[in-house]
Amino acid sequence: MPDRPTGRPDRRTFAIISHPDAGKTTLTEKLLLFGGAIHLAGEVKARGQNRRARSDWMKIEQQRGISVTSSVMTFEHEGVTFNLLDTPGHEDFSEDTYRTLTAVDSAVMVIDAAKGIEPQTRKLFEVCRIRNVPIITFVNKVDREGKEPFALLDEIADVLALDVAPMSWPIGMGGTFEGIYDFTQNKLNLPAKNDSGHYEGDQRGFSGLDDSKLDEVLSADGLAKFREEAGLATAAYPEFDSAAYLSGDLTPVYFGSALKEFGVAELIGALADHAPSPQPQPSAAGSVDPDTKAVSGFIFKVQANMNPQHRDRVAFMRLCSGRFKRGMKLLQPSTGKAIAVHSPILFFAQNRELADEAWPGDIIGIPNHGTLRVGDTLTEDEAIHYTGLPNFAPEILRRVLLVDPTKTKQLRKALDDMAEEGVTQVFHPEIGSQWIVGVVGQLQLDVLISRLDAEYKVDAKFEASPWDTARWIASDSEADLKAFIGTHRNAVAKDRDGAPVFMAKDLWELNYHEGRNPTIRFTATKERA
Repeated sequence: MPDRPTGRPDRRTFAIISHPDAGKTTLTEKLLLFGGAIHLAGEVKARGQNRRARSDWMKIEQQRGISVTSSVMTFEHEGVTFNLLDTPGHEDFSEDTYRTLTAVDSAVMVIDAAKGIEPQTRKLFEVCRIRNVPIITFVNKVDREGKEPFALLDEIADVLALDVAPMSWPIGMGGTFEGIYDFTQNKLNLPAKNDSGHYEGDQRGFSGLDDSKLDEVLSADGLAKFREEAGLATAAYPEFDSAAYLSGDLTPVYFGSALKEFGVAELIGALADHAPSPQPQPSAAGSVDPDTKAVSGFIFKVQANMNPQHRDRVAFMRLCSGRFKRGMKLLQPSTGKAIAVHSPILFFAQNRELADEAWPGDIIGIPNHGTLRVGDTLTEDEAIHYTGLPNFAPEILRRVLLVDPTKTKQLRKALDDMAEEGVTQVFHPEIGSQWIVGVVGQLQLDVLISRLDAEYKVDAKFEASPWDTARWIASDSEADLKAFIGTHRNAVAKDRDGAPVFMAKDLWELNYHEGRNPTIRFTATKERA
């Protein structure tokens, strides 16, 4: 188990990343079940509405069966507190996922055994690589027909340029599936003999791959193939090396089935034994160690209307240092004001409880009325200012068309709320009165329309705008920036902070203006000041 300083409770703060439909939400559900956060298996296996995964709480998520927000779930298991951040799998919400990955110390990468590495998996992995986030791989759905284990391992190694260390092995796949063998403990997890095929705790221990007792529980064909494959796997791939894993150079690979509950307990065990405890976090003045006495943290997400009945707004803060206590006052450097945190929240998806204290690695929710934004730092030490949480330039720009003009005030409120969440961006053109909404992907527009209706009772739609992309503009020469804005007022807007934004019809036009205006900086990201 990774070392941690005495006196600080054990924490594992991790995200689950995957391509859509790889089974990430099901795995999340089963981790909560095995971790004791869901106490009745019937809650998970029930039919109809009750079967909705606990992390997918927004209406459109339930309708479409996808995760489009990042949920936070805290649970304890065998003395370790786990903070699980469930990220959107859909690429249209990659911004939210990127910022969520700034708040974790490790990640679990879920891969569909039939599909292998998919495009969104690769994109999310690259974000983890940039941040040196160590990754445990879970190859899911081995109870269905899929690629051969060697093909999957080689694909992970080749596509992601990672060493792979198989920690378990499937005996057959799909119709020939007979169980999962755990290399680390020499134990075989067997499926139920009934039609369900679920793992029901039937685990047999063996002395090794040559143990004759394996003949009693596996078919002759299955055992012969397993021994051949397992022998090759242990010889061909490196053994697990903790230092290589923590540096992001090696991923331990677990095979399993989230739906049938194979490999879930082993995955929790791997996170407890191998995943890092809270790590130092980057700030403008250098890394901040979790053992720093001053309490500090950063806001990586804001979610409006988690409880629509209360019209609430909750800022998600990753605690980075110190021992936080309910009621303490923390400085918000971006405004220079102190905020008293009276009602900090610990999360279990939609369910919440007050947090009397929190430690580095914990994610707490801070109810507020728009004072906290994505990228904000809260701290006892005014010298600490966390970095690395940017806004991203939108690739889709749409004008907002209000069906009922009497709802203008409600629309403004709704757009301000969602802009605070850091995903949808709202621009106010220098010329004209219609707001411009900027997003990274089309699905974000669908979610926005759905939420306007469900949460604000606003009937709105989008119409095409003349612009295709946007960039923040700045210059060391105030006169040059003013002249550029004056010349292009019809294509300049302001974001919600008042920063100028240039909207271009296409990338060619953007490149043209960049070439013509060397003193103007056109940037695709913007960090909170």
